[in-house]
Amino acid sequence: MASNPFSLEGKIALVTGANTGLGQGIALALAAAGADIAGAGIAAADETAARVEALGRSFLHIQANLISIEPIARVVQETLDGLGGLDILVNNAGLIRRADAVDFSEQDWDDVMNVNIKSAFFMSQAAGRHFIAQGRGKVINIASMLSFQGGIRVPSYTASKSGIAGITRLLANEWAGKGVNINAIAPGYMATDNTAQLRADEDRNKAILDRIPANRWGKPEDLGGTAVFLASSASDYVNGAIIPVDGGWLAR
Repeated sequence: MASNPFSLEGKIALVTGANTGLGQGIALALAAAGADIAGAGIAAADETAARVEALGRSFLHIQANLISIEPIARVVQETLDGLGGLDILVNNAGLIRRADAVDFSEQDWDDVMNVNIKSAFFMSQAAGRHFIAQGRGKVINIASMLSFQGGIRVPSYTASKSGIAGITRLLANEWAGKGVNINAIAPGYMATDNTAQLRADEDRNKAILDRIPANRWGKPEDLGGTAVFLASSASDYVNGAIIPVDGGWLAR
C-alpha cells in the first residue's frame, strides 16, 4: 500500500455535473488530493476550473447533455485524449422534477430517468471498458436518501436513485474481480439547487432539520472525504457499498 493510501497524485477523474453543487464539491476534493479533473456537463464550469487550477491541478471542461447517451463515448475519449488517462468516474449529474404522483407527466419521468440512471449506467459501461482493460478503476455513483426511502412528489427521482443502488451492486458483482471498485455515496439533505424549493418551504425545512441529528443541512464539501476515500487505494476492498453522508438522517 502507498505511504498515503488516500493520495490521488497522478490520477485522472471524470466528474459529471461538476459545475455547481455536489459535483463541484467532489471535484475540488479529488483535486485537493492530487487528481486532475475532467468535468462533463451542459453548463460551463468556469468557477470549478479556476478553483481546481488554483490547487495546482488541471481541469478539462467537456460539453455534454446527458439527457441522452449520445455523447458518452465522446466524453470518455475526450478525457483520455485531453488528460492522458482515466482512473476515476463520478456519476454525479442529476435531475429532479416535483409533482404529485397522480399528476406526474411522462416527460418528467423520462427526463429524470434518462439522466439519473440510464446515462449513469452507460457512462459506467464506457469507463468500465477502459478500467477493465487497464486492470483498475473506481466508479462512484451518487445515490440518495431516496435509494432507501420513498420520498414524496418525486416518483422518477425515487425510482432512479433506487436504481442507482441496484446498479452499483450489479456492477460490483461483475467487476470487483477485475480490479474495478464500484460504490455509491448517498447524500442526505444538502443545500444545493435541487433542494431550494424544500428550504424555501418553512414547514418542510423545519420538518427536515428536526430529523437530522447534526441539526443542519449538508454542504457539498461534506461529501469530499468520502469521495476521496472511494477514489483512492484506501478503498480497494470496498465493493458495492452505498455510504450515507446524511448527518445521521437514516439513524432516526
